[in-house]
Amino acid sequence: MGHEVIVFDISVVRNLWETRVKKHKARQKKEAERLEKSALEKIKEEWSFAAECRRKGIPQAVYCKNGFVDTSVRLLERIERSSLPSPGSRSEARQERRSPFVLELSGESWKELPDSLKEQTHLKEWHISNTLIQLIPTYIELFQAMRILDLPKNQILSLPAEIGRLKNLKELNVSFNHLRSIPPELGDCENLEKLDFSGNLELTELPFELSNLKRATFVDISVNKFSSVPVCVLRMPNLQWLDVSSNDLDDLPQDIDRLEALQTFLLYKNKLTYLPRALLNLKQLSLIVVSGDHLVELPTALCDSSTPLKFVSLMDNPIDNTQRQDGDEMPESERDRHHFDKEFMKAYIEDLKERESVPSYTTKVSFSLQL
Repeated sequence: MGHEVIVFDISVVRNLWETRVKKHKARQKKEAERLEKSALEKIKEEWSFAAECRRKGIPQAVYCKNGFVDTSVRLLERIERSSLPSPGSRSEARQERRSPFVLELSGESWKELPDSLKEQTHLKEWHISNTLIQLIPTYIELFQAMRILDLPKNQILSLPAEIGRLKNLKELNVSFNHLRSIPPELGDCENLEKLDFSGNLELTELPFELSNLKRATFVDISVNKFSSVPVCVLRMPNLQWLDVSSNDLDDLPQDIDRLEALQTFLLYKNKLTYLPRALLNLKQLSLIVVSGDHLVELPTALCDSSTPLKFVSLMDNPIDNTQRQDGDEMPESERDRHHFDKEFMKAYIEDLKERESVPSYTTKVSFSLQL
């Protein structure tokens, strides 16, 4: 007896998700209003404030006012300044809470990185997004403590070769910029674990030197113009997540089974006509998403109930034909549309993964839209 195949319209699924999100936000708002009116929050606030004052050695008589706890933050700060010893140590603690090793920039008012940044080589993380910054300076090589470069949704045109000297770099996110190539020197960052090059639209290849990134577990090259899976990616033995969706792939390499640790493989919105049998050799693979508009065959065993695979086949309608709820707006650009699609798919996949125990007939799911 074969598996039952569930067929949905992707627009119905999307509408269902949007309805769930609205209901969840409404419940959150109602709960927040209830807590705001509740005396329990006031009591909790008073107890927390009193405990903080006691921890800092402030007498009870000082933080009580007319028999009630005065939870004024200004009062606490004034008492700290006037009555507590060693202000230097407290100042250092406050600075630590502000994460002095993290740089955060956002907003279109930023067109270039500030000159003072060159002197802050102690920084371990850069989080820069939604700016008009186009260039990453060559002095980035001075930041030897760098662990995370998070640079999504800017106007970055290229990465300097000096980025390869960041030997401690673990995460690089340059998604939704304007990159046309990746410097081969990036392969010298042997501690890299996560790479996100998605949404640059014009990337067609990755340098072979990235084969040196043996610790990489996450690679996202979606929403570009790759015609095949880069050879360097196939040389990453610890890769667990690979996203090559929204590219120009018409087939997969026959040695795709080199990725023995692969768990999640996203292929939707390509030009695939078949899936190679080599996928059956990926024993860790638990989720594969393909765009079914060109598929004419796939290994039968891929949908065998004995495998841990959740197979999801999506055939998307053109964006102009998708149904929208009243009040939804068309994304402003192709880049925004792709970003929305990725966020939607990410939410769906996370929901699918959280279903630890599901009936067998829902293990293999096929979504199909009639064009």
